[in-house]
Amino acid sequence: MICPAGRERMGPLEGLRVLEIEGLGPAPFCGMMLADMGATVISVTRPSKADGNDGDRPASERGKASIAIDIKTSEGVEILLSLADGCDALIEGFRPGVAERLGFGPEICHERNPRLVYGRMTGWGQTGPLAGAAGHDINYIALSGALHAMGRAGERPVPPLNLVGDFGGGGMMLAFGVMCALWEVARSGQGQVVDAAMTDGSAALMGMIYDMRRRGRWADERGTNLLDGGAPFYDTYKTRDGRHVAIGAIEPQFYALLLEKTGLQEELGARQSSSDWPAMRRALARVFRQKTRDEWCEIMEGTDVCFAPVLAMDEAPAHPHNVARGTFLTQERGAAPAPAPAPKLSRTRPEVAFPARAAGADTRDLLRELGYGQAERDALYASGVVAG
Repeated sequence: MICPAGRERMGPLEGLRVLEIEGLGPAPFCGMMLADMGATVISVTRPSKADGNDGDRPASERGKASIAIDIKTSEGVEILLSLADGCDALIEGFRPGVAERLGFGPEICHERNPRLVYGRMTGWGQTGPLAGAAGHDINYIALSGALHAMGRAGERPVPPLNLVGDFGGGGMMLAFGVMCALWEVARSGQGQVVDAAMTDGSAALMGMIYDMRRRGRWADERGTNLLDGGAPFYDTYKTRDGRHVAIGAIEPQFYALLLEKTGLQEELGARQSSSDWPAMRRALARVFRQKTRDEWCEIMEGTDVCFAPVLAMDEAPAHPHNVARGTFLTQERGAAPAPAPAPKLSRTRPEVAFPARAAGADTRDLLRELGYGQAERDALYASGVVAG
């Protein structure tokens, strides 16, 4: 499929064809990751979104073709199945059983396309006593043990945005599972179902922390450990101008450099036990309040202190390191500031092929590609089965 911009796609997944049933959050994020890496991703949206009044399209729709189909009609389901016949993978984020009731569950799809990888994104998974319940990121990471570990000592757990469940434990795990299954298809010739649950994914992300706890190196009381803000040399500090800096001086040599740069060698000396952490924190907080964030950048940035300024989202795209690496797409490159495709590859360079398309922008072309004649297309539009 040719990009709307008129040029062929680039990236390591060029030639891969993915059908995505548009939803919210993690499944579209998975589709975006695949599209960023060169896959042709066809996003199926509702006809009501193609009325021209849906405003800005989500950034997760970038690089995708868009077809508007009413998948609650038999004609719409047949179009969807015809699209899936020519795809390598399908991804959806419905509750368990919904796709089956609508008529495009894995069994039906595999009867028509045995090589299809069927990716399913849910919070609780396809099985288990909670599988049919509603939920959000905060609930899934609560069940996996991740949320309990996040927050200050003596205080309630703090949600880490919706990064751990929706995106890290959800969309990225789905993308990984889909690619694993696609690799296996090359050997077996048989597709399979990828059951990606945010409870499972966020638990997997906690693997190191669970292992530290097993070895007696992690306490159940949040905010008292090495990596949860308990250690004063792995924390954030307020500066004179009300901004903040982040310190991660875990290793002894990095901690020694931190003391040198802050002038606290005599007051704090060598690494101390956790019983001395409160005094250490007070000393570091006092010193960091004496200079602005940018003054501390002049002193520490680029050294082995393990230091970084805490940047707001309107600051991060302009930081020289991010600019040098192209970490963000900027206005100069044809898009509002937004994270660029990641990770970077040395030869098959991923990129955003084109911005998010209007809902249903590719409906006519895709119907034509499926072999629907003009009269059939006109009838589908007139009945409201498709739009765009």
